[in-house]
Amino acid sequence: MSLPEPLRRRLGSFSRTVFTDSHRTGPQYPGDRADNEIVSSLPLQMSLYFNVYFFPFWWLSTVVMLHLKYPVLSDYYKFILVTVMILASLIEVIRLYLGYMGNLQEKVPELAGFWLLSLLLQLPIILFLLFNEGLKIQPLERAVHIVFALFLTFQVIAAFVTLKRMVNKLATHFCLNEFDQLEEHPMPDFYSLGKEERAVSMAGRGPS
Repeated sequence: MSLPEPLRRRLGSFSRTVFTDSHRTGPQYPGDRADNEIVSSLPLQMSLYFNVYFFPFWWLSTVVMLHLKYPVLSDYYKFILVTVMILASLIEVIRLYLGYMGNLQEKVPELAGFWLLSLLLQLPIILFLLFNEGLKIQPLERAVHIVFALFLTFQVIAAFVTLKRMVNKLATHFCLNEFDQLEEHPMPDFYSLGKEERAVSMAGRGPS
């Protein structure tokens, strides 16, 4: 299972635009090769691993608290909480899957999707659940939301750093491939071309 190809292209283009280091145009040394460089983030992977085990606990705690306080909530907040819980659950499953795929397999579009979901959707949802006092937040809810927010904040930062490394590795690899192609098929020497043209011209004139 992978992202649709049009979405992959858009995320790849977004990643190259946002995460490419304009100050780095190629490898620092002529013999430097990016092929064997591992750019997956171990801290990010550890965070995702613990997040996978924490998420069911967060979901169960939030659902139990929602069930207990549901009768005292206004109809407005009842609808909001149920909707938010459904959205957060769906987003989290997709987000963790993209994070695992993008980080372990060094896939830029998947990791970019993970970063965008974390920053633009999941983190605002958890902060809303954490700071909106109209939701009648219980101590257990506040505790699990704080832990979840810390996971998300760390993952946003770690994924950003990892994406920059991955995109720069791809850019370096592309430059090296272009350089290797030029070495295999060098351009004709300018001066050699000039000598050949003069020789052909003189041969065409013939003896005077």
